[in-house]
Amino acid sequence: MILNEQIQHKGNQYPSHVIKHERDLDTFYFHTYNRVILQVTVLRDSVVRFRYTTTNKFGDDFSYALVENTSVGYNALELIEEESEFIIKTNKIHVKINKANLKVNIHSADDGHLILGDEQGFHWEDSYELGTDIVKMSKISKDAESFYGLGDKPTHLNLKGKRFENWVTDSYAFGPNTDPIYKAIPFYVGVQGENAYGIFFDNTFRTSFDFCQERRQVTSFWASGGEMNYYFIHGPQVEEVVEKYTQMTGVPELPPLWALGFHQCKWSYYPEAKVKEITNKFRELSIPCDAIYLDIDYMDGFRCFTWDKEKFPDPKRMVDELNADGFKTVVIIDPGIKIDYDYDVFLEGIENDYFCKRADGPYMKGKVWPGECYFPDFTRADVREWWAGLFKGLIEEIGVRGVWNDMNEPAVMDVPGKSFPDDVRFDYDGHPCSHRKAHNIYGMQMARATYHGVKRHAYPTRPFVITRAAYSGTQRYTSTWMGDNIANWEHLVVANRQIQRMAMSGYSFAGTDIGGFAEQPQCELFARWVQLGVFHPFFRVHSSGDHGEQEPWSFGDEITNICRKFIEIRYHLLPYIYSTFWKYIAHGTPMLKSLVMYDQADVQTHYRTDEFLFGDKILACPINEPNVKGRRMYIPKGIWFDYWSNSVFKGGKEIWVDADIDSMPIFVKSGAIIPKYPVQQYVGEKEITELKLECYYKDGEEKSFIYEDEGDGYGYKKGEYSKRDFTFVGKGDEIIIRQHKNGKFKTSYDTFEVCLIGAPFKISIVELDNKEIQPEINYEKGIACFKIDKNFGELHLK
Repeated sequence: MILNEQIQHKGNQYPSHVIKHERDLDTFYFHTYNRVILQVTVLRDSVVRFRYTTTNKFGDDFSYALVENTSVGYNALELIEEESEFIIKTNKIHVKINKANLKVNIHSADDGHLILGDEQGFHWEDSYELGTDIVKMSKISKDAESFYGLGDKPTHLNLKGKRFENWVTDSYAFGPNTDPIYKAIPFYVGVQGENAYGIFFDNTFRTSFDFCQERRQVTSFWASGGEMNYYFIHGPQVEEVVEKYTQMTGVPELPPLWALGFHQCKWSYYPEAKVKEITNKFRELSIPCDAIYLDIDYMDGFRCFTWDKEKFPDPKRMVDELNADGFKTVVIIDPGIKIDYDYDVFLEGIENDYFCKRADGPYMKGKVWPGECYFPDFTRADVREWWAGLFKGLIEEIGVRGVWNDMNEPAVMDVPGKSFPDDVRFDYDGHPCSHRKAHNIYGMQMARATYHGVKRHAYPTRPFVITRAAYSGTQRYTSTWMGDNIANWEHLVVANRQIQRMAMSGYSFAGTDIGGFAEQPQCELFARWVQLGVFHPFFRVHSSGDHGEQEPWSFGDEITNICRKFIEIRYHLLPYIYSTFWKYIAHGTPMLKSLVMYDQADVQTHYRTDEFLFGDKILACPINEPNVKGRRMYIPKGIWFDYWSNSVFKGGKEIWVDADIDSMPIFVKSGAIIPKYPVQQYVGEKEITELKLECYYKDGEEKSFIYEDEGDGYGYKKGEYSKRDFTFVGKGDEIIIRQHKNGKFKTSYDTFEVCLIGAPFKISIVELDNKEIQPEINYEKGIACFKIDKNFGELHLK
């Protein structure tokens, strides 16, 4: 019997004093007397990795989150040893490491101010039950510091005063304070006035974050296993922090343009006659729609990669006919493979030993929709390759255009914890581990395998994949939605917060189940949710059939007309949205920007949750309450035009905005040039013969751009794209618009329709590349519109 209480429970342990240090190019090692090693790697002048071990050696360095060729490089790097500390200097930051206790303080190289400092710093606790360390880190939080990020948390945007856990969880009908839910994205941004930094804690075990809840000026994060392994990212702007994190964890390829249109989904549309009834109704009512979804009922007994031939006797014919009418078919695929010895997919998995196993050897068995199932080990490359090949029938042979991965937390019914037990074993790409380590990345690796399968078999068109579960980096492979929400006003608020937070967490291609998945929305709620969804990158209605119909025409003529009006706005804005998506891919810039990202120096933005920027130029704010005809909202710095009335507002204050049920507060930044397509019932229905440019006057200079390509395929990677950069210059009595074009793609249109909004003078002279021209100028409600050749260099208006 062990009587020594110190052996029974050692409590927190801390690094002792440094006894030696080493340098290997951009990496530094600091060894302590009690065998702790701190590894510091400088990736960029403003990005530093901190990695700790308590056993005097590091394990394999492996991450699913990071892109293989993460951009590295710095302008200067030196190590200085002083009496009490080591100082690692770059051009942006100085990292100070205390010799006595290994605590880290990070200072600005510009003025020396402390950006982030250790409180207790790194410490750990032995867990005899888990057989590993519980690794911990605590930092000092400054007065008035705010925190953002962590993926899909449904709570207030500002995380200060709250505690969270990352453990991917099937959370049907979650609430605004439910935690954890479907995603584990261990990245947050700290904002200290005009300075911002990010922390990415790359640990796939169950992780926790405390933002000054337990102790008022202490922020901490910890994990129940694995390494203390985190990245510090300095801005100083919030947008810069998020861009650098996103570049580290990766961006997707450009989606097909139709993926940015409107999508209709339900659990479930069947049989074929019901699917056709829905799609025909869209065309009959002239409500644009690009995709129709088939939930689990299209399958034979919920067996993945099969069809129920009674409900869908000829899937290829149906999919072809839907495609001819402009509808791309998207189908659901879950990870659970039914235990059925007459089922080819199951037999292949058994024959090749592809399924996850318990610690003692038997396969992991769990109940999901098909009944008892086994589950592929997606952390094995050969299993991912097998899984990718299974999509040939759906994609290449039948013509399905997208795949929707659900239940991939992984969710298991009728068991405690709603997932696998901890003793399930995974290959983890050659780094064998238990479910404790692999749980949070299971859905990510399923989505990865699905993405490669769809991409392979959809070629030469682009893949489209959706996932429910995700870890950092999943955005490389797939779009996502926020899971099983509820049809109530509270969840409309939650939806807005979640998509803003996902964008700030590097995952912009996201949306919610518009109208709510569980329960039935009120008419007004559905209309307001569609209005918000227009300004989310992924725009899909989805619902549980248990609660009634949820198509745009299900709530009477008034709501049908409102839905049509706003879905048409979405289709007008497709070139703007596609351009915004290109910028996300090219630079890591979030497609949605919370006001704190737009102007972090304004403390009024730190707790605003409703207002956000969609791209760089459009400000949107949903109506979150029933029976109201407007709301108060905060207009950030700058000059803004009301989208509906073209009235001008100066920012930096809160105003009342009228917005009856057929309207929503939308503003456009002065100086913006907003490209617009004509309304189409689906992408590709019409040849675009003219592009409208809505130009909003600014006394000063503003830059805009338009990115276009074929809208599908991979020609853009070979230079077949068109990127037009515009500079708007307003000078009171004249306007200059300059254009610079890159790329080889030839657009189908030759003409711009330029519409000038808010100009302080009536146009009398139009010069195009220093030559006066005489276009017909039409004035309507103070807006001057005229047509010019698209290939101009400078447009001069007087």
